Amino acid sequence: MIKPLQWLIKTTVCFLVLLAGPALIAACSSQSGQSWRDTDRSSAGIAPLPSQTEEAIVQVYGARAYNWRGNFAVHTWIATKVRGASTYEVHDVTGWGYNAVRSRPGEPDTAWYGNPPMLLADLRGEKANAAIINIRTAINAYPFPNEYKAWPGPNSNTFVAWVIRQVPELDVALPNLAIGKDYLADGIFAKAPSGSGYQFSLNGYFGLMASIREGVELNILAACRTCT
Repeated sequence: MIKPLQWLIKTTVCFLVLLAGPALIAACSSQSGQSWRDTDRSSAGIAPLPSQTEEAIVQVYGARAYNWRGNFAVHTWIATKVRGASTYEVHDVTGWGYNAVRSRPGEPDTAWYGNPPMLLADLRGEKANAAIINIRTAINAYPFPNEYKAWPGPNSNTFVAWVIRQVPELDVALPNLAIGKDYLADGIFAKAPSGSGYQFSLNGYFGLMASIREGVELNILAACRTCT
């Protein structure tokens, strides 16, 4: 049997190894000092133009977090367009303002303060229509509408993971850098966000996930690592 001290040492070493790569990148990268107000927020041209696309659309995006945080974490959001709509609606969570949850008209695929977006999921047609109904219901039931904590959650990734779990049409594996996706709303066990496995989590500080889509992830202090 491994003694408690040995276990603690091994756990600490594992955690330091998980952080070594991002920490080295952060230390070696040059920061331009550019204000967030001046960063790129333009569209990447990924999403179809509403004027050219009649059908309903649901897309899930992720992008590296602003500034040095991007070495460790991503920000995720959901965009929806009902059939025949002239604009998208963007749903996400931020740390500014009274209401953490935001649902407002906007371009779905803009850069996140200088970092280009990654398309994580794309639904069209009737499947997207059904998903939009369930997405609205999930957003209204989100248990942390006025709460935001960058680490370990609830944050933007907690919100997106919650919505994905409630919407069967969304089969999405969030990036392992989506810190906060393991912050569970109720209890310590839940389905993986993609619905293809299960996870155990202690308020996002420690956990384990086994899923067909996400693989096996070990979460130590929200530093997730895909093991297989």
